[in-house]
Amino acid sequence: MNGTITKDASQMRSSDQIGRLPQPPSPIADDGDENHFCRTCAFASVCLAVGYGKSDLSALHCLVEHVGPFRAGEYVFHNGDPFRAIFAVRAGTVKTSMVDRDGREQVLGFYLPGEVIGLNAIYPDHFPCDAIVLENGHFCRFSFPAMSALAARIPAVQQHLFRMLSKELGAASLLAGDHSADERMAAFLVDLGERYATRGFSGTHFQLSMSRGDIANYLRLAAETVSRVLSRFRSLGLIEIEGRELVLNNPAELRRIGQSLLPN
Repeated sequence: MNGTITKDASQMRSSDQIGRLPQPPSPIADDGDENHFCRTCAFASVCLAVGYGKSDLSALHCLVEHVGPFRAGEYVFHNGDPFRAIFAVRAGTVKTSMVDRDGREQVLGFYLPGEVIGLNAIYPDHFPCDAIVLENGHFCRFSFPAMSALAARIPAVQQHLFRMLSKELGAASLLAGDHSADERMAAFLVDLGERYATRGFSGTHFQLSMSRGDIANYLRLAAETVSRVLSRFRSLGLIEIEGRELVLNNPAELRRIGQSLLPN
């Protein structure tokens, strides 16, 4: 998978498939080999940046456990479980959420291959939310004591952990602001695309593995509003969407719409 789209939206339809989008590649990480990190390893970039290859971190990799597959709807961890490890997504998509005393779910975030879940459990030493698989998933389970020991020896790893945690806190604070439905949806789509692209997948053609209801919950909007905004974006030519298959035709304009919620 080369992570790029070589044809524009008008070229993607054959005469016998009018109105259908081509099937996007499924974002699944390779496993690398004994000398190379897997393509979506959540820590590869920072370790390589300071000169550490996979063989240099053999002691840590002996402690990393590959877990899965998890089927859609299964839990990686539950709210209240003791915190012993963080999980890097190798394949699939995960949502984190909480359920209040009245049984209402609040979606906290979505995680793609190469991203880490569980960092918000460092304090208070238990998982403060559920992590639910949205499509069949595989994970790397990192013993957090081992990761902490590594961070103590390699400051860049510690800084990387802090950056990931800071990004989660920043996203939550932005969603709490006074932003329009168009701003929230545009920023959400651009952010997803950029996160996929960062990990070598297509940043303009991917599947929305989360439901419209989950997107609405996360963006603090009504489900009907999400559908209405997506329809408007499609009518403006900004996106193409069929079911959960999505093409961003004009990421630059979407970024302009959602710029107040996106980093510069």
